[in-house]
Amino acid sequence: MLVFEYPERAQWPALLQRPVLDTTALETSVGNILAAVKQEGDAAVRRYAQQFDKVQLDALEVTPAEFAHATSILDAALKKAILQAKHNIEVFHKAQQEQSRIIETMPGVQCWRKPVAIEKVGLYIPGGSAPLFSTILMLGIPAMIAGCKEIILCTPSNAAGEVHPAVLFAAQEVGVERVFKIGGVQAIGAMAYGTESVPHVHKIFGPGNQYVTCAKQLVNKSGVAIDMPAGPSEVAVLADETCVPAFVAADLLSQAEHGPDSQVLLVTTAPDIIKSVQQEVAEQLAQLPRKDIAALALDNSRIILVKDTAEAMELLNAYAPEHLIVACKDDIAIADAVVNAGSVFLGNYSPESAGDYASGTNHTLPTNGYATAYSGVSLDSFVKKITFQRLTQEGLQHIGATIETMAAAEGLDAHKNAVTVRLKQKTQL
Repeated sequence: MLVFEYPERAQWPALLQRPVLDTTALETSVGNILAAVKQEGDAAVRRYAQQFDKVQLDALEVTPAEFAHATSILDAALKKAILQAKHNIEVFHKAQQEQSRIIETMPGVQCWRKPVAIEKVGLYIPGGSAPLFSTILMLGIPAMIAGCKEIILCTPSNAAGEVHPAVLFAAQEVGVERVFKIGGVQAIGAMAYGTESVPHVHKIFGPGNQYVTCAKQLVNKSGVAIDMPAGPSEVAVLADETCVPAFVAADLLSQAEHGPDSQVLLVTTAPDIIKSVQQEVAEQLAQLPRKDIAALALDNSRIILVKDTAEAMELLNAYAPEHLIVACKDDIAIADAVVNAGSVFLGNYSPESAGDYASGTNHTLPTNGYATAYSGVSLDSFVKKITFQRLTQEGLQHIGATIETMAAAEGLDAHKNAVTVRLKQKTQL
């Protein structure tokens, strides 16, 4: 990690630059796969599974027997951990439920908003080097609480056509019954367009590599909603002299191990901790099974020394991190200054891993600076908010002249007349 001491503000944009990927060629290859899936359906899905995942898929959907087998072989301790995490995530997301409230904006004019579940949603769960079964909890639980009628899940299998048992156990516990052994771009295409086996959905959720991310963005252009734009995972840590360097190093590495294109950032007001953190990073990195991946991510990462907390927060809000850890003595007060972040972890005992797995908050978050305008996944992500209004005859009389005047000023006479003909009606209907 490169160290930058007291950089001028003019240097900030360069220091906060994420790794840049030229997506021109990527979009072409991904677009070709999507087009094939749209045209050929299951046949294309099977072909790409053979090409990319080296697996010959006969049946695309997981069977009840496979669910049962997964439950029987999964480690008891892991089952218990998944159920504990499930409980906490349910508690937090159930608290996000809203009740409709009728607001009378003036006598006889009532307005309200009603949350309605998105009927069909698709969840993408990456496999690869780390099957992210925790993401099933993060996406499946709010989808079930929201009341989505159809929830399907796509995840790649191994070369033997088997899905990781923790993935199937988590899906079963959440209540997701339809799981397909499909990964990569072909999974996004199958959910976006529908195939003989895979239903078409209205919104697609879930993380993935650069190919999956590109596929989600392309199908979004064709009218299928997605949870959010997303890039490689990232964390920023704000630390002062009260931090524990070993904790800070562990937090930086926990994100660096996601992938070589991940990025971690340490911003500090305490010059004396920098060497300690660097030493801890080196020592802990050497012990990690994924050390080669983490080391590449650290090449994209920085330590920035600033003069005070106020400047630190200006810099961090400009960066808009996916995860922000505040390892400072005044963490609660500093939290008030956070404007742009996906999820915030306060104090020395709040590792980012807690939010990733089991505290209750959602770990599907905006990356790549999108936290300036996007929230992480929540119950709201799985519902639409439909507005209603009901005007009585008296209500229209109160507001009618206002509408007529505004419509006439915009030159929309039919809009004005829709009010006028009603105001002329004297009979009570």
